[in-house]
Amino acid sequence: MISIAAVGDVHLDGAMAGHYRAQLGSLADDADVLLLAGDLTKHGTLEEGRVVAEEFRGLDVPVIAVLGNHDHQSDAQDTIAEMLRAEGITVLEGDGVTIDCLGGRLGVAGVKGFGGGFAGKGATEFGERETKEFVRHGREAAERLGAALQGLDADIRVGLTHYAPVKETLAGEPLEIYPFLGNYLLAEALDNAEAALGLHGHAHAGTENGLTPGGVRVRNVAMPVLRRTYGLYCLQPDILGNRG
Repeated sequence: MISIAAVGDVHLDGAMAGHYRAQLGSLADDADVLLLAGDLTKHGTLEEGRVVAEEFRGLDVPVIAVLGNHDHQSDAQDTIAEMLRAEGITVLEGDGVTIDCLGGRLGVAGVKGFGGGFAGKGATEFGERETKEFVRHGREAAERLGAALQGLDADIRVGLTHYAPVKETLAGEPLEIYPFLGNYLLAEALDNAEAALGLHGHAHAGTENGLTPGGVRVRNVAMPVLRRTYGLYCLQPDILGNRG
C-alpha cells in the first residue's frame, strides 16, 4: 500500500511562519509522500515563498508540489519554485517524478492547470484573441499533464493539479465561476493515463470527493475543504492495479 498525504491552499505568509509545520509531526507515520496542490502563498511574494520553503523543508517524507494562481500573483512564481527546489521540494509543471515506496513505485505528474469549464458547458477556441488565448492555455496545460502521466514508469500514477479536473468537487461554489475553477481536459488526461488518483485545490467552497468520466477518483484537498492538516489517501497497486 502507498499512502499519500495531500493538501492545497495553505496560503502561508509571514504571520503564519512555523504554525503549519508544527502540525506535521506525525506525517512520516501516516504517509510515504506529501503532495501540495498549489496556492502555497497568499500573494505570491518572495517573502511568502521563503516562508513556504522553510515550512516544508527537511521533512521525513518527499514533498512534491505544483503552484497555484495565488503563487503567480506577484509574477515571482519562477523564483518561488527555485526557492522550494533549493530546499529539496520537487516542483512540477508539466513534468513528473517517480518515488520508490515500500508499497511500490509511485509516479506523480503535475501541472497548475487552468480554467475553461466542463464538457458541454466549456469555452472554445473561437472568437476574440483573448478568448482563444484563455482556452488555449487550459488545453495546453492538460496536454502537458497527459504527456507527463503517460511518461511515468510507475506502479501507480497520480495527477497533481491546482485547478479542478471535474465539476463534482466544485459543488458548493457558485455555478457562475465554474469555468474559472477547472477544466474537463484535465480529467481526460487522468483517464487516458489510467491514473489511480487526481488531486487538486483551488475550490475553497467545494467538496472533497469526485470521479472522472473514466472512473478515476478525484479529491479536492484545499485546506478550507479538508479542515484538517492534510488528507490521507491509500492506494494498493498489488491488489487493484494502477487504479488503486
